[in-house]
Amino acid sequence: MNGTGFNRRAMFAALAAAPAAMAAAAAGAEPAKAAGHGKKVLMPIGDASEAVDTLYPYFRVAEDGFEAVVAGPEARLYHLVAHEVPPHSAVPWDITEERPSYHLKADLAFRDVKPEEYAGLFVSGGRAPEYLRYDADLLRITRHFFEARKPVAVVCHGIEIVSAAGVIRGRTVTTVAKCRLDAEQGGARYEDRPVVVDGNLVSARTWHDNAPFMREFMKMLNAAAKA
Repeated sequence: MNGTGFNRRAMFAALAAAPAAMAAAAAGAEPAKAAGHGKKVLMPIGDASEAVDTLYPYFRVAEDGFEAVVAGPEARLYHLVAHEVPPHSAVPWDITEERPSYHLKADLAFRDVKPEEYAGLFVSGGRAPEYLRYDADLLRITRHFFEARKPVAVVCHGIEIVSAAGVIRGRTVTTVAKCRLDAEQGGARYEDRPVVVDGNLVSARTWHDNAPFMREFMKMLNAAAKA
């Protein structure tokens, strides 16, 4: 410690602990619970779900009185990641770089989800959809929301899940450009726009479109809640 009372070791310890503290907050965060099944939004995640794709809507739906319920292949803690094209890399990147991010706990496993209890579905991106789309329970859950015409939001690689579920044929969607083929192979028409609304489905390209994307999804959720 120097004469000013500054403790360099304590400062670095605090900085090192900060990410863990924020991760614990994300893992243990409990949005205000609203009464009734009609105020819950299901959020499927897995290892390598994108952090901003996931955490922004996780807290945004709670602002309007909805409870975000996180589900995964198992009820456990999952590793979120950050996806970004590095702006100052010495060697340019053609696609996003993936880095570790926060952690988020799934409240229940996909097999235990009763989709009829939920008002809407939010499907985030990241690398997780590459393996989540093979989960039969998640595909069953996803189909319920389209059959019941409940609000569904899909961002970035989340398109891989709804495409695998066979629910976007004949729809117009957007997604990150490198997932255009996933959308088209699922029978959808791809458009390169920040947000596309088609019936009960709202889609966005990446987390950079979160503001207009969530504005449309919240309109759907709130309208459905009043119906």
